[in-house]
Amino acid sequence: MPELELAVSATTRERRPGELDGREYWFMSDAEFDSRVRDGAFLEYVTHAWGARAGTLVSEIDRIRAGSRVPLLDLETEGALRVQRLVPGAVTIFVKAPTFDELERRLRERATESAGEIGVRLDVARHQLELEDAFDHVVVNDDLERAVDEVEAIVRRALNAAGTMARP
Repeated sequence: MPELELAVSATTRERRPGELDGREYWFMSDAEFDSRVRDGAFLEYVTHAWGARAGTLVSEIDRIRAGSRVPLLDLETEGALRVQRLVPGAVTIFVKAPTFDELERRLRERATESAGEIGVRLDVARHQLELEDAFDHVVVNDDLERAVDEVEAIVRRALNAAGTMARP
C-alpha cells in the first residue's frame, strides 16, 4: 500500500545485532527519552513491564505527512488507545494470535528475549487481551495471508472514507 508509511518508533531498549538507528527504531538513551517527553515530542509513549520505553515521535508523523503519505503506527495497546483518544479519525486494529498457547510458542520461537522476559511479555499479553474490545477492529492472525488481507481491507476502507488522507 504505497500511500502508507510505517512510523519508526523511538525506544530506550538496547539495539540488537543488525538493527539500524532510524530503520527499526530511533534508539535513545533514557536521558534523551526523558528530555523529549518533557518537550512534548511524543504523540504517545509507553513504559514496558521489562523497563524499556517506546513511543511515536510527532516529528516522525510530520515527516510522513510531509511526503504526502499516511502514517501507519505499530503500537502496544496502551499507546494505540491513547492515539485513538487523541487523533480524530485514527483507526485501531488489534491483531492477536489464535490462542494464548500459540502466542507463547511464537514468542519462544522468535528467541529474541530471555525466558524471564518472555514470562513478563506473556503477563503483559494477558492484560492486553482484556483490552481488545476497545479497538475498532480485531484480526486473528491464524493464517498470515488471510490476516493480511483482512487488515488491508480495513485500511483501504479507512483510506477511502477519509479520501486517502487518513490520519495515524
